[in-house]
This record gives sequence, structure tokens and C-alpha cells, in this order.
Amino acid sequence: MSNKIFIDSDIAKAETLPASFYKNSETFEILKEKLFLKSWQWIGDQSIIEKNSAYPLTILDNYLTEPVLLTRSNGDKINCVSNVCSHRGNILIDEPCKTKKIVCKYHGRRFNNEGKFEYMPEFDKTIGFPRECDNLHNFPLINWYGLLFVGLNPSFDLINVLNKIEDRVGFLPLNKLCIKESLSKNYEINAHWALYCDNYLEGFHVPFVHKDLDQVLDYENYDAEIYDYFNLQVGYASSEDDCFIFPKGHIDSGKKIAAYYYWVFPNLMLNVYPWGISVNLVKPQKMSHTKIIFRSYVFDESKLNLGASRNLDKVEMEDEYVVQNVQKGISSSFYNTGRFSPSKEKGVHHFHNLISTFINKQ
Repeated sequence: MSNKIFIDSDIAKAETLPASFYKNSETFEILKEKLFLKSWQWIGDQSIIEKNSAYPLTILDNYLTEPVLLTRSNGDKINCVSNVCSHRGNILIDEPCKTKKIVCKYHGRRFNNEGKFEYMPEFDKTIGFPRECDNLHNFPLINWYGLLFVGLNPSFDLINVLNKIEDRVGFLPLNKLCIKESLSKNYEINAHWALYCDNYLEGFHVPFVHKDLDQVLDYENYDAEIYDYFNLQVGYASSEDDCFIFPKGHIDSGKKIAAYYYWVFPNLMLNVYPWGISVNLVKPQKMSHTKIIFRSYVFDESKLNLGASRNLDKVEMEDEYVVQNVQKGISSSFYNTGRFSPSKEKGVHHFHNLISTFINKQ
């Protein structure tokens, strides 16, 4: 990228990302290497992979399109390896299947379920074989209360992020999280993926865009906490109904909190409610087209559709309307950058700061 992006670390002086960031196709492509290959990606939950099985999936399909393979051994360990044969690049497994070995259907190269090379026919005269690169690439995988996160070539430690989140919400029965299919769906939006994140990262718009949600949340106390590679928006409730019940000694004990909205750089949201967690993954498709994956994991169904989590689909539609309007607006020849509200847009400033840092790295 010829022109680096500068975001002032002082929010009171900073300007937002330029409109060109959201419109430049070269920038959109560069973000693959600069941001997404340096990130962690949520890929689902442990229920998708059975013992002695292999489960192929594509990370950020239609964008990164990185083919990986989940395997699970008798010992219940889940591995994530490349789904590309180290011989000639063939995709190893097309469909989920029961297997204890990974065997390429092109020339018969065989690996164990951790991706280690085991056997290759007609290679007895090949000098210096096998090498380390003949094993399948092994991706770091974190299993957090059943939710699976894969590191591509990550530049930060997700364990530190998840530990900080757990410090705040670990009083909840996270070990009982269970997928709720009826509350899980996909959305498509005609806007740049980062515009969707921009909108998520501030509660400034709530009184103007979400009239119903504004009745539930206490706008004046809505706050954002900034950490290294993630941030937290604390949704304070306007009444004591449908709030978390905190144990004695908790950092938020005595506060009326309806939701914790966690964002993990660059494209993951973990929305924690009294009933469970709504996981939202923002997946770039094209420069002005994005898919959003919503998955609900529940531990207390009696608290569903109450408080800040009531009418989540309506809130999503309202968000999509305004984000798509911004997508149209940034095409104007007369808009370049804006300024930040120091009190209400700390999360957006944090996001833009991280983007500029990652893009500007050599």
C-alpha cells in the first residue's frame, strides 16, 4: 500500500479512517495479509466434530478462502491442520467423515490426524525426504467453553483476551453453553465489513436508530473499556429488570448491567447476556458486501428475549439500514474523514487505531 494511514492516538485530535479506505480495492486486498492473516477466527463449536472424524471448512470463504481441516482423536483432542496436501496441493477431504488417518485421494500421501506425514508411495528414491514441510501446517486452536478459535498467523495471544473476558463473566455457567439453532441465522449487507464494525463499536447511535433498545439501556451511563486487542461496551440498564445477578465481590456488583458487548480485533463480537452468548462473526465477501454470522449459545432459556436482547433481529435490521446508508454516503466526492466524540466513540477510535497500526507494519 503506497499511502499509510495515520490515526492520532489522542481521540480528541484524531480523524476517522478516510473514505478511500472503504472504497479502494487494493486496500481491501491488502487487508487479507495485513489484518486477517494476523488474526484469530471463530469457526464454530466443538459439536461439529466427532471422535475419530475429520471436518473440512473454509476460513473466511470468498475472501481469505483458507481451507482447513478439524480432526478429533480418541483422546478427544481437537486439531486444526491445513486441508491442502503437501505434495501437489490437492484438497485432502471434501466432506465430513469418520477416519483415523488423512489420506490424499490424488496420490495416496498419508498423514496422522495431527497432520504428521506418515507414508507416500513411490518416494523411496527421493533424497532428503520427508522434510518438516511435508507435514501439514498446524494451526493453533483454542477451545473456550466449547467455542473454537483458530489462529492463522496471529500477531497477538487470544488466550490473554479470553482470560480477561472470563475475569468479568466467569461467574456465569459458561460450561453449560448450548447452541440454540432457532436464534441463529446469517445476514447479508451491502456495505464494507469495517463499516459494520464501526457501527457496532459505539452506542452513540442508539437513541437515534434503536428506539426500543434505548428504552432498555441507560444511554448516559453507556461506557466503553479499551484493551490491547479487544474492547468492551458495558450496557447499563434503565431498570433493574433483566440484569445480571452478580456474586458478592464482583467488580460490577451493585450495578444494573444488561449486557456486555465484547469486540475482538478485527471482526468478532461476543455479546454476553444473562441467558448466554450471541457470537457474531463479520465476514468480508466483496468490498461493499459482507456476511454476518449470528450464533446463539444459551445456558438459561428462561431469560431469552428479555431486556437488551429483546428483538435482536429488529435491532439488526435497524443497524443494517444505517450502515448501508453510510456505504452510500462515503461515495460522495465531498466526504473524506470525520472527527470522534471522545466520550461516545472510544471503541471506533480504538478499531481505527489498530487498523492503521497493522496496515503500517512492514
